[in-house]
Amino acid sequence: MRIKLVALLLAASAGIPALTVPAQAQNFREGALANANAPAIEVAMLQRGERRANRQGNRANRTERRANRANRQANRANRAERRANRANRQANRANRTERRANRANRQGNRANRQGNRANRTERRANRGNAQGNRVNRTERRANRGNAQGNRVNRTERRANRGNAQGNRVNRTERRANRPNRQVDRRQDRRADRRIDRRQDRRADRRYERRQDRRADRRYERRQDRRYDRRRAERRYDRRWNRRAWRSDRRYNWRHYRNYNRNLYRLGRYYAPYRGYRYRRFDIGLYIGAAFFGSRYWLDDPWRYRLPAAYGTYRWIRYYDDVLLIDTRDGYVVDVIHDFFY
Repeated sequence: MRIKLVALLLAASAGIPALTVPAQAQNFREGALANANAPAIEVAMLQRGERRANRQGNRANRTERRANRANRQANRANRAERRANRANRQANRANRTERRANRANRQGNRANRQGNRANRTERRANRGNAQGNRVNRTERRANRGNAQGNRVNRTERRANRGNAQGNRVNRTERRANRPNRQVDRRQDRRADRRIDRRQDRRADRRYERRQDRRADRRYERRQDRRYDRRRAERRYDRRWNRRAWRSDRRYNWRHYRNYNRNLYRLGRYYAPYRGYRYRRFDIGLYIGAAFFGSRYWLDDPWRYRLPAAYGTYRWIRYYDDVLLIDTRDGYVVDVIHDFFY
């Protein structure tokens, strides 16, 4: 630094042009002052250079500190990221356990499905068993009669047990009296077999007689009931006479309709089936059960001057016609076309 300062001073002094004497004198004075203050200037220059160096060092330290701060922040971010990764690992572990549990649940569900399929097949088999149980119920009812017969047989068997005990005593006496035991055993077995056969035959005969009597009674009752029903139906059919009630003046519905037209306007007829069209029915045909439901009945035939219907017969409305049908099978007994408006 000193060498540079001296070189600068020499260059400045050499470059000054020649002036007047007063100017030279003044420059001499200034040069003397400069030479006198040269050490102070050098110190000041040195201090400035040190300050600049310190400033640059401080600046470098600041940048380094800033870099360290950034590194610290990056380290903190890395730590947070590591912590997040740890949490993710733990979550993944939990998910793995959950997946394993789900796999187990899936296997359990599969097993349940297979069990449900087996239950379905079992239910189907049970349905068949239910039908078999119905048959078994009828058999049980029949076996109840057998149970009563078996009770009688039990009492007989108990009585036979007493006889058997007496026979055993007799056997012992026979054995004592007879020297040959084998002959006694054979005879006893034969006797027992004969007695058992006789008892079984008697029990079977009694049971068969009872069953035959019961079956005959049931059959006779059914036949009697059917005969009575048919007879009653025939009587009722004989009572219904189409010509008789039409010739009766009380049932002159045409004359009555001329003076009471509003009674014969019942409104629109709604068929039980959608899209059904009118079909003309005559006596002797059969009509479907849906057409003679309770909503089609004429509860008061006398209101329209029609004879009363008894038993299984009913007057019904069919579009503008009125039919007398048998509710058992839909047989058309009587019919009047264009009865209503």
